[in-house]
Amino acid sequence: MRFLHKLLKQKKNKENADDAIKEMREVGQEIKALDVEVSELTEKQKYILLRLPNFPDDSDPIGPDDSYNEEVRKWNEPTKFTFEPKAHWDLGTDLNILDWDAAAKVSGARFVYYKGAGALLERAVFNFFLDENVKAGYTEVIPPYLVNYDSMQGTGQFPKFTEDVYTIVDNDDPDKPRELTLIPTAEVPLVNYFRDKILDIKQLPINVTAMSPAFRSEAGSAGRDTRGLIRMHEFRKVEMVKICDEDSSWQELDKLTKNAEHLLQKLELPYHVVALSTGDASFTSAKTYDLEVWMPAQNQYREISSCSNCTDFQARRSLIRYRDEAGKLHLAHTLNGSGLAVGRTVAAILENYQNEDGTVNVPEALVPYMHGMTVIKPEPKFGE
Repeated sequence: MRFLHKLLKQKKNKENADDAIKEMREVGQEIKALDVEVSELTEKQKYILLRLPNFPDDSDPIGPDDSYNEEVRKWNEPTKFTFEPKAHWDLGTDLNILDWDAAAKVSGARFVYYKGAGALLERAVFNFFLDENVKAGYTEVIPPYLVNYDSMQGTGQFPKFTEDVYTIVDNDDPDKPRELTLIPTAEVPLVNYFRDKILDIKQLPINVTAMSPAFRSEAGSAGRDTRGLIRMHEFRKVEMVKICDEDSSWQELDKLTKNAEHLLQKLELPYHVVALSTGDASFTSAKTYDLEVWMPAQNQYREISSCSNCTDFQARRSLIRYRDEAGKLHLAHTLNGSGLAVGRTVAAILENYQNEDGTVNVPEALVPYMHGMTVIKPEPKFGE
């Protein structure tokens, strides 16, 4: 404005304004250069911030890895047998209800066909989970299984973990192809449903649940759990998500964890709950409780659910806010938990409910979902 005022004054007085015009042009060029510099610095700042994890809660066990996790509680003692228990992959093969060889031919390693009673058991498990979650106050949702980059960034998977997912290119518009990601968990579309929204505090907490396939490349997992249903490229999982206000998220984490525990208790599967250490917790979580189910053939507990309080980490990236009673805006808190991983539940049922003759009893809670079947017996072979 100073230069413009000077220029107008010179023009009015019919003075030579060349120097002022030159000075204005130089200032304009400097402004453009500074704008470019600010833009570059802003992008660098964004690059760094998007790769910073959530702050761990003060109550988290401190340590670099899972050996520092702490057991919080245990439910029932590990299942005991009077015979040597089989691994679930052997049971599934012997019963002809799980076929890894056919899946390897069609898709490759870490895929499986469920057949006959195996397919029925998988379906029974996730229908049971959904029904129990709805009874607990969750609204059932069927979300999209393909999501865009902004959605993956909003929940914290991108940009840090792009190598862990499968991405496809949508060529519907050849001039503007777009990439879509196969979801690694229903948490992504469930949380992003609320992206860019302002909620009323009276609506909170919001509880939603969904069953979906989950797709994971398992980068860095070479040699780990190469057999069985524990670590697959494609599996089904029932997810629970909570959106709440900043003052109630720790109470909601307790509820979420108890919701997941309820499912294992109904199935009478022994488990324990562990608090994850700072080095084992996920990128997005301030605090995580893992539920680990007993696997007799492996003689150890294996993760079947992670229940996490992400505080305002995802809400900040996704701009999920709520307005309090005074009209003030706050970032919401988001929580998520598996309720439960379906394939791992099937594995746990096969191992914990097996009989010496190779048959498997059906948990009482699932009998109505299995058309009254109480024992899984060898299935007749087909296509061989």
